[in-house]
Amino acid sequence: MRIISNMSRRALFGVMGAAILAATPTTGFAENTKLKIGFVGVTSGPAAAWGTSNVRSMQTLAAWYNELGGVKIGEVTYDLDIVTFDDQKDPKRAIAGMEKMAQEGIHYVVGPNVDDGAAAVRPVAEANGIIYFPYAFPKTLYEKPASNAVLGMIANYQSGPAIYKYLKENKGVKKVAFVAANESDPLSQRDGGVAAAKALGLEVVAQNDTYQNDTRDFSPVLTPIVALKPDLLVLSGVAPANAPLLIRAARELGYEGLISTETAQDAKVLEEGAGELANGFISVGGASTPEIASDRMKEFVDRYTKMFGEYNDESNTKVYALDYILETLKANPAAITNVEEFKTTMDTFSAPNPYLKGDAKLTYVGSTSFGQKRQVAVPMVVNEYKDGAFQTLFVGTVD
Repeated sequence: MRIISNMSRRALFGVMGAAILAATPTTGFAENTKLKIGFVGVTSGPAAAWGTSNVRSMQTLAAWYNELGGVKIGEVTYDLDIVTFDDQKDPKRAIAGMEKMAQEGIHYVVGPNVDDGAAAVRPVAEANGIIYFPYAFPKTLYEKPASNAVLGMIANYQSGPAIYKYLKENKGVKKVAFVAANESDPLSQRDGGVAAAKALGLEVVAQNDTYQNDTRDFSPVLTPIVALKPDLLVLSGVAPANAPLLIRAARELGYEGLISTETAQDAKVLEEGAGELANGFISVGGASTPEIASDRMKEFVDRYTKMFGEYNDESNTKVYALDYILETLKANPAAITNVEEFKTTMDTFSAPNPYLKGDAKLTYVGSTSFGQKRQVAVPMVVNEYKDGAFQTLFVGTVD
């Protein structure tokens, strides 16, 4: 991993869910074959923002492609049709969603959004010849013998060390405390964060404090942590709805240090829930900044905003999954119904990245983290929240 630029200018964009892809002929007077693209992920509850940004990104792109006449793969032109399934962050519902897509003959899925769901659907995906793009971090999903999952974003064990290193070198951080919800995702991210912090020589002063995800008064769990006066408080795997509550509680208890997380957040939710108390909060942002965004990315943001009345920075990352699927299929049309062809193509796949300026490419990465190419290549953008919007701290890459 390397940091390629330091910035402090306002980041306007940001991007995570599940997409499914199947070809069926259209009826009536439509000339194009229909390509169903589905979503299996969380769009309700405290983590709803993660999946909602996926759904809206894909709906925006589908409407755009269809407006332009469809997507040509080989000799066939397809209209895109988005099908959504809310798994409510429940592994059993995620399985039901994936089984539904398998029954419809779908071979490509993006999602689920969390570790439990992504692990739960693996047998269904492998048994039914489905490639899926989770926004979840367990390495076992992407390491051999697994081969059907492709990580759709930057993992916490890739971003965490970069954030801690930056804060150690630029903000003088020496002591770190961790707090996490008592669920598998946050606890896994906490454990990875603790290991990364210790590897950098940072003193971890708290790492065993947890809370239930439906907690609304965080003073009891944060009071002993604040008393330790850490330089950095890490909210491991925090859901967007809980982040402002934790931040507000910490500040009202008198905590004056830095607060960060390795998960993507929602600026609007932070503003509404914590206001100026959230200023300085550090998180992983969507994979774009004004400095690197192409005209196509700017138009995507504009179309998204017009369609939904608002924009979530996280969608700067979520926009990529659908294009990775489509561009890989364009490179090898035989993969439409044969995921083994898709896997073979991934190793050498390269296409222009339409969302970045210059000659950036869409490629599959992950060899360093997983021993095989099972991750999409997107910029690693780390943000700082200030007065209702995210500003960019630095941008990095993962190989």
